Amino acid sequence: MKHIIAIIIMAMILPVTTIAQDDKNISNVGTTSAAFLEIGVGARAIGMGGAFVSTANDASALYWNPAGLGELKRAEIMFVHTNWIANINFDFAGVVIPLGRYGTIGGGITSLSMDDMKVRTIDQPEGTGEFFKAGDLSIMLSYGYKLTDRFSIGFNTKFIHQQIWKETARGFALDIGTIFRTGLNGMRIGAALTNFGTDLQMSGDDLLVYHDIDPYQLGNNERIFASLKTQTWPLPLNFQAGLAMEAYQSDRHRLTLATEAMHPINNTESLHAGMEYAFNELFFLRGGYRNLLLKDSEEGLTMGAGFSIRFMNNFKVRVDYSYADFGRLENSQRFSLNMQF
Repeated sequence: MKHIIAIIIMAMILPVTTIAQDDKNISNVGTTSAAFLEIGVGARAIGMGGAFVSTANDASALYWNPAGLGELKRAEIMFVHTNWIANINFDFAGVVIPLGRYGTIGGGITSLSMDDMKVRTIDQPEGTGEFFKAGDLSIMLSYGYKLTDRFSIGFNTKFIHQQIWKETARGFALDIGTIFRTGLNGMRIGAALTNFGTDLQMSGDDLLVYHDIDPYQLGNNERIFASLKTQTWPLPLNFQAGLAMEAYQSDRHRLTLATEAMHPINNTESLHAGMEYAFNELFFLRGGYRNLLLKDSEEGLTMGAGFSIRFMNNFKVRVDYSYADFGRLENSQRFSLNMQF
């Protein structure tokens, strides 16, 4: 089992270290596609500063670390709404279904949307009367399995779709994650490699143009259909690893501390840190800080709260809220609803 764990961890790290930039002064910001895949899911995790890869013990594990699915005992549905920056809406819906000794399956849909905008041209800067839309969509299928009483592994497969007016791009990606329980005060070591997949390239009717093959030849067709070729861009591949543990736990109180290191291909390395205090597992207070040590970061302080209500013995509802500071971009606020059956 130790050899299997070592092989899995190396398989997760090698793709990132191969692609990672050689020059530490270059951040590679803005060099990847499908940036919406980097928006965190769930008010609980964001309230903890996004340091959730080693906890991932609810339906948001679909995003943070699919290995966490293998430890879930009850079916769960999750809905997330985020008031993202610039009046953009970010929504997520996920479901997980434990299969006993066969592991846990799950699925989720992520959507980034905005209001329709006017089509403007140089000749008609106030609008042509047409409107266009832009949005992103990701559909995932997940599986998590508990290999031993201490080690879990999980996988995500994603279909990715991006659109702006009549142009679209499609691709596929894979996530792989692990969680190892050390047995020391509930300490957990988690790691995940996310968004390993195909490059995206825009295509569509917007790229159709008229072209004169030989402008110096008289009498030839000057209006031959041609298509502009766009550049391909990689997905935002990221490797993250972290630690979490219960610093204090009693019958009524629990204090969880977590920290996490990020190594993306489109930015420099950074750290997340967070905490969660629970009273009777009914009321929750959270705080954290995102992107520590990241140069020119606009993100920082996060805060959150939540409460849980149990109906009879088989149905539980948890509502969470989080606030995340975005510097000059002000803030983002998330609301999550979790239902366990």
